[in-house]
Amino acid sequence: MNLNRADDRAILDRIAHRAMLERGLLPDFSAAVLAELQQLQPDKTGAARPTSGSAGIRDLRHLRWASIDNDDSRDLDQLTAAEQIPDGNVRLFVAVADVVSLVKQGSAIDEHARHNSTSVYTAARIFPMLPEKLSTDLTSLNFGEQRLSFVIEMVIASDGTLQDSDVYQAHVTNHARLAYNSVAAWLDGRGSPPQALSAVAGLDESLRLQDTTAQSMKKLRHLHGALSLETIEAKPVFDGDQIRTLEVQGKNRAKEIIEDFMIAANGVTARYLSARKFPSIRRVVRTPRRWERIVAIAGEYGFKLPEKPDSRALEEFLIKQKAADPLRFPDLSLAVIKLLGSGEYIAELPEGNAPGHFGLAVKDYAHSTAPNRRYPDLVTQRLLKAAIDGKPAPYRKSELEVLAAHCTKAEDMATKVERKVEKSANALLLKSRIGEQFDSIVTGASGKGTWVRLLDVPVEGKLVHGFEGVDVGDRLRVQLTSLDVQRGYIDFTQISSSKRQD
Repeated sequence: MNLNRADDRAILDRIAHRAMLERGLLPDFSAAVLAELQQLQPDKTGAARPTSGSAGIRDLRHLRWASIDNDDSRDLDQLTAAEQIPDGNVRLFVAVADVVSLVKQGSAIDEHARHNSTSVYTAARIFPMLPEKLSTDLTSLNFGEQRLSFVIEMVIASDGTLQDSDVYQAHVTNHARLAYNSVAAWLDGRGSPPQALSAVAGLDESLRLQDTTAQSMKKLRHLHGALSLETIEAKPVFDGDQIRTLEVQGKNRAKEIIEDFMIAANGVTARYLSARKFPSIRRVVRTPRRWERIVAIAGEYGFKLPEKPDSRALEEFLIKQKAADPLRFPDLSLAVIKLLGSGEYIAELPEGNAPGHFGLAVKDYAHSTAPNRRYPDLVTQRLLKAAIDGKPAPYRKSELEVLAAHCTKAEDMATKVERKVEKSANALLLKSRIGEQFDSIVTGASGKGTWVRLLDVPVEGKLVHGFEGVDVGDRLRVQLTSLDVQRGYIDFTQISSSKRQD
């Protein structure tokens, strides 16, 4: 053990706690929240109490429900199931944890969730939106537990088109807890079936059907202009309490099953509310804010994009570059994502005409599938429950407008906290490498500064010297000159530019 290194995990925990407070977020649950929490108990069947009073709750416990998530996930918000139907179509089921039966509007637990608006995931610690007794126990769709859920049922044709859909409540049971990496390895033929998969008769056929259906849905979305973006996500790996390395986490077929099903479910949810004349909160990504720079980057690769934003043309360029240079494609993706701009929440009336989600190529998109960790999803679930029960909407549009603006701001603050702790973790990892040189790509360039990400070690830092005339997407040779763990500063100096070779 390196005696010169302090406890990295403890350092990052203190940094994360302080960053939460600095950004106006609540790192701890109040006494009122904890008191309310003590009143919530599971009933003898394992279903959280109180159970819904909705009429027509279905019993779907017999379906081959399974969760697919990260290996260490404890808040399981969704289950999926699928069955082939006689006309050649596939009937998909997405079950979403019923959280609103326990988290009452205006309660202390609800107010804490509204304030933070999301769970905050940092390298050393997770700050859950809801107390863990709720999010990982009473409402989580845990293995072997009967749970009340909201079910989005969809009929999908072989070409990926949605033929029919419905939303209702049902009792479900998670028959297999699966993890992305092991399921993906099995689907790709690189690994044996996960033990949990093998334990449920017919679940392997169901998952292969889900995989085939998700791929057809994905293909259809991309034909409509959904973007093939692929960034590098790096998670610190600890050896005891010391950071040992960064583990890169990429996309795989198991993740794509969940991604495509959730996109479809969120669309069904939005249209279900609109059809019942309910207002809703939508997630939108507007017209790219720096399209002209995206055009310029494409031009550097010999590809001509139109002057006005065109998602299909951009997708054609991305597909071409992914095939030509898959190793560096995440760097190009990161540059494009930065230039597209971030998403936001807006409130919409049923007859409204909100902008769609540019990157997903969808018009109707209401976050609804993660109510344990995103407040807009909890709000949407309250709207859904009222619509299913034939009751008035629990929110007016003016209230949703205030909530949408607040959630956009709070999620931005949460992202800043996560990035701050990530930078501090990266600084700890690079502490012994000051003076070394690296290849990098420019990921941000504005009046606030210029940022680069290293190509060999997925770490981002500020270019403090030699930033004149560089822009997003440029490749540079840089030297690590200084860092500050507490402030999360990692500073580089440009040594030379590295032009792309055709």
